Amino acid sequence: MANNMKDMTEGSPARLILFFTLPLIAGNIFQQLYGFVDTLLVGRFLGVTALAAVGCTTCLMFLLVGCIIGLTAGLTIITGQRFGARDYEGVRRSAAACVVVTMAISLLTAFIGAFFAREILVLMDTPAEILEGAVAFISVVVGASPVFSLFIVGTNLLRALGDSRHPTIFLAASLCTNIVLETLFLLVFQWGIPGAAWAMIVSQGLGAAVVWCYIWRSVPVLKIQAGDWKMNREFLWQHIRLGLPMAFQTSIIAIGAVILQIALNGLGPVAVASYSAAQKVETIALMPMMSFGIAMAAYTAQNYGAKKFSRIRQGVNQCIMMSVAFSILIGLFNVVFGSQLMALFVGDAEPQVIEYGQVYLTATGCSYWVLALLFIYRNTLQGLGQSVVPTVAGVMELVMRAGVALCLVGSWGFWGATLASPAAWVGACVPLTAAFYYTMHRMKRRRI
Repeated sequence: MANNMKDMTEGSPARLILFFTLPLIAGNIFQQLYGFVDTLLVGRFLGVTALAAVGCTTCLMFLLVGCIIGLTAGLTIITGQRFGARDYEGVRRSAAACVVVTMAISLLTAFIGAFFAREILVLMDTPAEILEGAVAFISVVVGASPVFSLFIVGTNLLRALGDSRHPTIFLAASLCTNIVLETLFLLVFQWGIPGAAWAMIVSQGLGAAVVWCYIWRSVPVLKIQAGDWKMNREFLWQHIRLGLPMAFQTSIIAIGAVILQIALNGLGPVAVASYSAAQKVETIALMPMMSFGIAMAAYTAQNYGAKKFSRIRQGVNQCIMMSVAFSILIGLFNVVFGSQLMALFVGDAEPQVIEYGQVYLTATGCSYWVLALLFIYRNTLQGLGQSVVPTVAGVMELVMRAGVALCLVGSWGFWGATLASPAAWVGACVPLTAAFYYTMHRMKRRRI
């Protein structure tokens, strides 16, 4: 077994979770920096109109591509459980199942994105002046989703076995490649908006090649053998019943983002650009909270496989203290320095964009503690193999975000749009909190 694989069933839960989370934070920030770099370079070198064109596709990318991220996170829960149970043959067979299901779904996603991007953007009432740029960007990115799907499933398999360091290294190298290629494609080759998309795809394709070469050479427990590809329907279903609900959760959450984007499109390119840039700032800020949640999924899955249930309760309590404390600090930071962060994207020549962005970061920054709890409860339940309640929470998130978009944006304008995310977080957190404490109570009654 590779030295970087981490057994999370022994030792201090807080220490294990923290040291698993730290490289995971860096890795997730690097993952999100792809979008951040695209937005930064496009906004600086191609202007606000191009920034709005790329920005208005964010929710569509989330809808069509984000389901792959949720899918692989769900699939690899089984891998982590098998690892915790010391069933190494099961780990290899699970890895093979993860690859098969991921590639099947990503090919379908690529087909939808490549052939229906324009129709979807038109239905979203995308402003005419940014439509062509938006189509050019999203068609390339989503059409090549099998490429980054291999990258994501490889890194999630490593994380399921307790290795969060190597995925971070691979993501960092891929990001650096992306920055070099995007600067080259935009400034030297002058490929415009499609150049930003191609830089992302090429860099993630190289990252996927590196991840799987590392797995093949250095992680024997994940080195899939010929016999591992032979799997029955029951074994595949064990993975699909966790993977598809998590993909569905991401998709239905993204539908709410699409509805909100439609409402924003009616406010004009300045509002679209402001919201897009503010979300990029926020995405980086949220990565540590998301990373704590992902760490809890890996920690819970391994301890559930090892039948060490009391450690799960202990780990959740300690993780809540760490993540909520961070959420309060980063929320205050965004409130105080929001204007300066927004100016990174558009400079000082677009005061209305900066003003709108500050409004958004203030409204959401005060609610980050709710999101911190949401990530922990959702991922812990998923690590236990539960999929129904997290899906219900996703539906609640859709209802709340869409409801705010439909009811408040028309009358309150951009202020209404800023309330969509906090409302969605509260709506999703309620069923997750109830389900988590019910599950813990049931475990306690059984004295396990």
